Amino acid sequence: MRNFILNFVTQEDGAVTVDWVVLTAAIIGLGLAVIAVIAGGALDHSAGVGAYLSAQDVKTY
Repeated sequence: MRNFILNFVTQEDGAVTVDWVVLTAAIIGLGLAVIAVIAGGALDHSAGVGAYLSAQDVKTY
């Protein structure tokens, strides 16, 4: 049993997978944070553009 535990503790087979999972979660978290910060300004800007376009007269010939 002691050899099994020592062998289990010293194995590094899954360490890279754990690193990739943590890095991927961090990237997704940062992406969501950036979207949350930018979303309000983007919506305000698009509403302004929409209002400007709605106020324009379309001339037909």
